Amino acid sequence: MICRLWRGWTTPDNADAYERVVRGEVIPAIEARRIPGFRHIDLMRRDLGDEVEFQTLMWFDSLDAIKAFVGEEYSVSHVPAAARGVLKKFDSHAAHFEVIDRREQRG
Repeated sequence: MICRLWRGWTTPDNADAYERVVRGEVIPAIEARRIPGFRHIDLMRRDLGDEVEFQTLMWFDSLDAIKAFVGEEYSVSHVPAAARGVLKKFDSHAAHFEVIDRREQRG
């Protein structure tokens, strides 16, 4: 399994707008593509005072699944225009991590 990590930052005034775009448009559009090997996406938010950081973690079965999502240059960020419009800055490339241990609490 591969985890794709990406970060973007907004001003405090644009944070809610960015979250609405991601939750209401970006994530549903990704899920609607039904990419083979795409597991799920997690969205996180952290208030830093003068800016708000967002992180996405996307979970894929393989690099081939990530390439099906963004193409052969799979490290390039996927940031739709609506999201770019409210971001202050963002990672131009995503980081990819091989998941070597994943445990879920049961019970």
